[in-house]
Amino acid sequence: MPGPTLEMEPVEPQSLKKLSFKSLKRARDLFSPAHGELAPPDPESKRIRTSHKISVEYGGIEPTASQKPPRRAESSAPGRGPQGPSNALALPDSRDSSTEGAQNALVVGPSAPRAPNDVGISGRGTLAVSAPGSSERYSTSALMERIPSRWPRPVWHAPWKIYRVISGHLGWVRSIAFDPSNKWFCTGSADRTIKIWDVGTGTLQLSLTGHIEQIRGLAVSSRHTYMFSAGDDKLVKCWDLEQNKVIRSYHGHLSGVYCLALHPTLDVLLTGGRDSVCRVWDIRSKMQVHALSGHDNTVCSVFTRPTDPQVITGSHDSTIKFWDLRYGKTMSTLTHHKKSVRAMAQHPKENCFASASADNIKKFNLPKGEFLHNMLSQQKTIINAMAVNEDGVMATGGSLDSEAAIYALSYDVTGTRLVSCEADKTIKMWKQDENATPETHPLNFRPPKDIRRF
Repeated sequence: MPGPTLEMEPVEPQSLKKLSFKSLKRARDLFSPAHGELAPPDPESKRIRTSHKISVEYGGIEPTASQKPPRRAESSAPGRGPQGPSNALALPDSRDSSTEGAQNALVVGPSAPRAPNDVGISGRGTLAVSAPGSSERYSTSALMERIPSRWPRPVWHAPWKIYRVISGHLGWVRSIAFDPSNKWFCTGSADRTIKIWDVGTGTLQLSLTGHIEQIRGLAVSSRHTYMFSAGDDKLVKCWDLEQNKVIRSYHGHLSGVYCLALHPTLDVLLTGGRDSVCRVWDIRSKMQVHALSGHDNTVCSVFTRPTDPQVITGSHDSTIKFWDLRYGKTMSTLTHHKKSVRAMAQHPKENCFASASADNIKKFNLPKGEFLHNMLSQQKTIINAMAVNEDGVMATGGSLDSEAAIYALSYDVTGTRLVSCEADKTIKMWKQDENATPETHPLNFRPPKDIRRF
């Protein structure tokens, strides 16, 4: 006969927060059996804290006896000596007797501005607790300096408006590049053509054919009369703008080529594609110098610098890699993003860059790649393109659906005109509204309460 069955008692569903508190309490019981008792006084710790108090309240200047606020008599609780903790941050001397007897926590706001050489209470907000029976039980947080949130207010810029719409392509416009002389710009499209447009008038100057799939990357050399293009047909082409024809092709990619960049000081071309590799080409010999392999998915964004790290790539594997161009090896990998890094933009003047993903837009410094901050305004969509001008104005373009998308963005050489390439087969040119003022278009800025660090 089968044995008796044991009925399992139902398990009470518990939240993650409750389980975390249970785990914390159990760890405290295990490793601190005397958690009900107060820790013994530490004179050295108190000395460090009080010296920090002096530097906070008096700007690092040791106060004279007349400038020090009167100290309260220390409690004579059993088991506590004169070394017990006291109020680390005192209120100003001007408090009256009613304030002395107050039983609530008192918050001192910022004081009036003072001359640089004056000695007095700092303008930063401080906290003093005056509750009965608790003068001997101050936590570390009550002894630390309170630093107010000082998020920098953005500089006002005039809003941008469309001043010209250019039609001519028969498919999605996927890429753009400006001539270093700022006289013309070129666009690549899903109609497999490259078109060259006049910057001043927006008129079509030339159409180039040669690719058999959509063109995803364009670059114009500032050192030669060359233009480079890359597309889904696995081809990378070099165009001679004096003859208006292809003079070189670079073969090696195993799938579509999604991004393209020219080195600022070397005759080197970089391309990234669906084969998860960024390839380094010698422009003159057509030879592949390096195959920068290490990404686990499509390399969809790349830019270069004259100094290390000379190559930075972003991928659909949600990572950003810094590369050593001499040895073709990875220098470091940034894993801050959670989704595909489809666009990156380097600041023209500062040593920093921004990267865009569907989760957030992040800013990193160079050359170490340290994370600086997230952008406050989040674009809840897939971001395909980014551009930054010398004034620090960053533009991002993304996809809402298949027929409402911006695939490429670029400022002109001066940074005063912005050109967007869109899925409606048009090219839109933008400029700042000359009639806008801070009064007519006020800056609606609210400092964030909670900053997402990652």
